[in-house]
Amino acid sequence: MKDHFQIVSIFAPEPFSATVAQWVGGGRLIESLTGLSYTTALFLFTFSVLVYVLIGGFRAVALSDTLLGIIMLVGTTIILIATVIAGGGIEKIMQELVQINPNLITPFGADGSLTKSYVTSFWILIGIGVVGLPQISVRAMSYKNSKAMHQALIIGTVVVGTIMIGMHLTGVFARVVLPGITVPDKVMPLLAMEVLPPWLAGVFLAAPMAAIMSTVNSLLLLVSSSIIKDIYVNYINKDAADSTIKKGSLWITGIVGLLVYAAAIKPPDFLIWLNLFSFGGLEAAFIWPIVLGLYWRKGNATGALASIFVGVGSYMCIHLFYPNPLGIHTVVFPICFAFIAYVIGSMSAVKKTV
Repeated sequence: MKDHFQIVSIFAPEPFSATVAQWVGGGRLIESLTGLSYTTALFLFTFSVLVYVLIGGFRAVALSDTLLGIIMLVGTTIILIATVIAGGGIEKIMQELVQINPNLITPFGADGSLTKSYVTSFWILIGIGVVGLPQISVRAMSYKNSKAMHQALIIGTVVVGTIMIGMHLTGVFARVVLPGITVPDKVMPLLAMEVLPPWLAGVFLAAPMAAIMSTVNSLLLLVSSSIIKDIYVNYINKDAADSTIKKGSLWITGIVGLLVYAAAIKPPDFLIWLNLFSFGGLEAAFIWPIVLGLYWRKGNATGALASIFVGVGSYMCIHLFYPNPLGIHTVVFPICFAFIAYVIGSMSAVKKTV
């Protein structure tokens, strides 16, 4: 089932969109820091990522994730405290936010367009559904044993919770400290350079770069390993030498990186929409093959393929023709449809073998 699962993942559009989103973020960050054009900054980011991923492989990814996580945690704490101080304290910041727009202190958006059902369903996208992201699930390959996994659950909860709350609060408070920014993706870099001394701004700005590179390296390795090991080795050359596999992985990683670079040259106005779109598609495709593939004995390749096709297909259709149906996030119904498809597909395959 794993082979079919990863082969389909290559051709789904969401992994590519997710990688493009990270490339755009890296380019924007370097652009804000250096004053270089976006295209030049994007090229520098692409070059640096490809060099260390091509040389280091999965071990480099596993080790760098630990370091990058520490950098993100420290950076989030620093920027939140500095922003509160620069804004004159939380009470003053909240008062000024109310003067700018009373909706800024509500959970329903600056224009008040978000509903309770939408906000609640959004946590499926950025909460429960994250289990279905390949770049997250692939991290399980690096656990030394079950004890390490259980420790990671506790550490991850604290670290991710701190980063999520800290970054969102900082983004809201930035409205007061640094008004008038026209490109939302530049808020964090410009805010850091505004409220922090230069050396400390450099420490903080390593945090978003760390988050970007942590995701990028996993996505690149996911795609290259799927193409080489799950297609080339399994279906084209089963007796391929290790040197051939290694060389092929390097070529595929480089080619994919360049393709993503080309796609990221003209980015959307707000990076987060591209990122969230890719999150939704990946979750609709892979959450049930991952979860039920691990914990349901009757789960099989037929169910996984059915779930992937139904999840991606329904997500694309709903996103294009009927976004946010019934006032809830687009991802909810595709995940439900994908679950039904997984169960029906798996059960039908079981009956045929009986």
